[in-house]
Amino acid sequence: MTAKLDLFAAAPNLMKDVQRTSMELAAAANFDPSLLELVKLRASQINGCANCLNLHVAEARECGISPQQIDLLPAWREAPCYTDRERAALEWTEALTRLSEGRGHASAYQALKAHFSEEEQVKLTVTINIINGWNRIAVGFGVFADAAAIAAIKEARKSIAA
Repeated sequence: MTAKLDLFAAAPNLMKDVQRTSMELAAAANFDPSLLELVKLRASQINGCANCLNLHVAEARECGISPQQIDLLPAWREAPCYTDRERAALEWTEALTRLSEGRGHASAYQALKAHFSEEEQVKLTVTINIINGWNRIAVGFGVFADAAAIAAIKEARKSIAA
């Protein structure tokens, strides 16, 4: 896939701000990285974002998420390899990512509330919002970062976190 335009050339300050803000929010969340990667992967699967899947599968592996959990993520409801906490996060992710499909988020919120503190609920919800935003940017503009670009993103994240 060829990108429709170079986002960082078209609006460099805005895109740098979006990228920096996303990384700062992720660092500030100070939350279970493997859980967040599962959430990012699931939202990206729903949104059909090859770019974010490419990035977050690599990050999921680095976080120690098992190949089984990565492979079975589209069928997480039926797969026995997810904890109740992970299931609650995935259900909340799907509810918010598919918000326009109905009002089924009330039951998802009950599961979320049973497994996450109020602070964790906010951190998880902000993460879901961020990945959905990046999915829409990447899908909308046909963005697909190669391995070198992904490595650069990781280095940038490390420098912001430090």
